[in-house]
Amino acid sequence: MIDGSMQDYGLTLDKFLSHAAKWHPDAEVVSAGEDRVIRRIAYADLYDRARGVSGALRRLGVGRGDRVATLAWNTQGHLEAWYGIMGMGAVCHTLNPRLTAAQIGSMLGQSAAAVLLVSADLLPLARDAAKNLPALRHILLLDTDAGVDGADAFDPLIAAPPRDVPWGDFAETVPSGLCFTSGSTGAPKGVTYTHRGCYLHTMRQLQADVLGPTARDAILAVVPMFHANAWGLPFAAPAVGAKLVLPGRHSDGAHLARLIRDEGVTAAAGVPTVWLGLVEHLEAEGGEVPTLGRILVGGSPMPPALMERIEKRLGAEVQTSWGMTELSPLGTAALPGDPGRQPGLSGRPAVGIDLLITDAEGRALPQQRGAEGHLRVRGGTVVERYFGQEAPATDADGWFDTGDLASIDLRGNLAITGRAKDLIKSGGEWINPAEIEAIVGALPQVSLAAVIGRADPKWGERPILLVETCDGAVSDADLLAPLAGRVASWWIPDAVVRLDAMPLAPTGKIDKMQLRADYGQV
Repeated sequence: MIDGSMQDYGLTLDKFLSHAAKWHPDAEVVSAGEDRVIRRIAYADLYDRARGVSGALRRLGVGRGDRVATLAWNTQGHLEAWYGIMGMGAVCHTLNPRLTAAQIGSMLGQSAAAVLLVSADLLPLARDAAKNLPALRHILLLDTDAGVDGADAFDPLIAAPPRDVPWGDFAETVPSGLCFTSGSTGAPKGVTYTHRGCYLHTMRQLQADVLGPTARDAILAVVPMFHANAWGLPFAAPAVGAKLVLPGRHSDGAHLARLIRDEGVTAAAGVPTVWLGLVEHLEAEGGEVPTLGRILVGGSPMPPALMERIEKRLGAEVQTSWGMTELSPLGTAALPGDPGRQPGLSGRPAVGIDLLITDAEGRALPQQRGAEGHLRVRGGTVVERYFGQEAPATDADGWFDTGDLASIDLRGNLAITGRAKDLIKSGGEWINPAEIEAIVGALPQVSLAAVIGRADPKWGERPILLVETCDGAVSDADLLAPLAGRVASWWIPDAVVRLDAMPLAPTGKIDKMQLRADYGQV
């Protein structure tokens, strides 16, 4: 008996743009330049230009498996580069322009990229980062047809032939991207994405209970393309033929409000602080964003007061989620329209991701629901080992330790209750800052709240509260009063520090490393 079989159709990322070009050729990618001028292109034309990227890179000597770096904002040129690099089997190494030149240079040195594609305004940073990197042979400018200060523009190279560099003629398990973690809790580590992993991630994201985009949507990707694949939106939008709106380097409230109104944005994604800026702009200047129906938030906890404020002012549903660079990045998402949703819950995992709650030694807790412990994950989109490291990042059973403390409720919703490295040890006992932050952050007068440990000669560490308020009249006593009876009395912070602006890490999260450096000593 001869069994039948299915075609060997590789799960490679070029297929998303090829699909959009063939079946949704007129759907648009809209992007804003540094001067906020809008640029439009249809998927069919973007596909042609991305094929030109592959041809240009081939002429520059880039081959399969080589790493091509990008230091760029969310723009059309960056999107073309993504598909042109990945489609030909090279590896797209995204770099975060909010890091220092030394940090970027270190990452470039590790990846040994020969080509760096740069947004024009980031050229000085690129040149500083590229010093003493002999492997880096070319720095080329995106989104322009004119060179600047001796740096060539990439557009003229894209326009020239060939257009016939093969796409997708490689195993789906080969690397597609490289992204370093933010380093907010330690030294940055490189995460290598694969075509198969990102393809599977996209399939999860397309589920109705996750992002669930359709061809009728216009998706605003505020989350940067240099941050964990922009949460996969540059793959999900063309996969269904949705309009994709890229804001460029600007993410202020006025700019986002204009894009949402002008482009009929229906869904958007970004960290909570971005949406706070949009709300504050509308509160100050007036106006509405009537087409916006849903906002996917992640990257940092969503304070209840901020969630209520966003939903009330924007008229859009906030969909909480949790993920990591190491997860490609989405791990869980709240069910859209769920009447039982809460700001502190990050939803359930979709098929392909599994969760495990363990003790500090990695032993599974006998009761997985309702118990707090250390969160581990595994699945086809989860890191197995970090870039350049021989030792696996997983345990013997394939579980990856996220470093998060978490619990899972009876409905299967994940709640991140803290970071293991953020715990404060006071008098030999542990204090979880996240519990304090959640209570204080729920106050309507508070925009952002953080708790860190400050060195103490008697107790070792004591907690202090740092806040950015939206109402300067609120007193220290008013900020601390809600903690009484809800946390142990010795958990209550010894001091309140008011900040004009909470320091944010390059990915938009509260920068606790900076807070500890500035306020962690006596």
